[in-house]
Amino acid sequence: MSHIAATFRRLHSNATPLLLPNAWDAGSARLFENQGATAVATTSAGVAWALGYRDGRLLPINEVVAAVSRMARVLTVPLSVDIENGYSDDPLVVADHVKRLIDLGIAGINIEDGPDKVELLTSKIEAIRDAVVTVGADLFINARSDVYLARLVERSKLVEESIARGRVYAGAGADGFFLPGIAHPQDIEAVVGGVALPLNVMAWPGLSGATELGKLGVRRLSAGSGISQVLWGNAAALARDFMKSGRSGPLSEAAMPYAELQKLFPERSVSIALHVAFSPERPNAFPAQ
Repeated sequence: MSHIAATFRRLHSNATPLLLPNAWDAGSARLFENQGATAVATTSAGVAWALGYRDGRLLPINEVVAAVSRMARVLTVPLSVDIENGYSDDPLVVADHVKRLIDLGIAGINIEDGPDKVELLTSKIEAIRDAVVTVGADLFINARSDVYLARLVERSKLVEESIARGRVYAGAGADGFFLPGIAHPQDIEAVVGGVALPLNVMAWPGLSGATELGKLGVRRLSAGSGISQVLWGNAAALARDFMKSGRSGPLSEAAMPYAELQKLFPERSVSIALHVAFSPERPNAFPAQ
């Protein structure tokens, strides 16, 4: 599947940033592809919430692999997976986790430092790169640093610290550098000029649009957990209204038609109950649950 990783790599070389909507399950991944995404990435927070876990390195690796397997099954575009810290402090264990994902045909990963020492993420990147070579695969390794997101240093040192980390991660074998939380144009320009890796930024209040970011040198823009958070908010509001009023109207307003949703996925055997519940005369109807 090295051609998929190569395709994903090329998507980071355009003047306009690669726009990545972040999916949390197979359905959202397929929906984003259908809407024109040239690649899809996961949101670790969104995946965690969808599986009933808090965000923050708590997902069991088997849950991650299962979720990615379902996404890979329905996608034809490259898939990049946010693996947080790799779900282990042991670089060799992290590399083994990544090999399981490579077997599913993924094109890339995000792996973060967070509160960990730079040396730990460096060791993980090196172990992953060695594993990728050993299995004869290709993988885009996006090194995420939380210098801005977690304010790991004082404001005056954010750029300097980010550049220092980016250079170390590049030397370890990273293919991209992800700085969620960075938004000021001057900071972005400085990091782009200081780190010889494609810069990935995340949707953030006050962040410029894609065209302007491209002029600053940004090569990848991620939605992060934003789309999933908006949908969780909308779902909560709909559920509150329904439980309070019992009104049916809001449940069909702005709804994606049932038939359109069905077309997103290949035909497979479906239950008799589904056939009975869906009426062609009611295209927005949904099966009984």
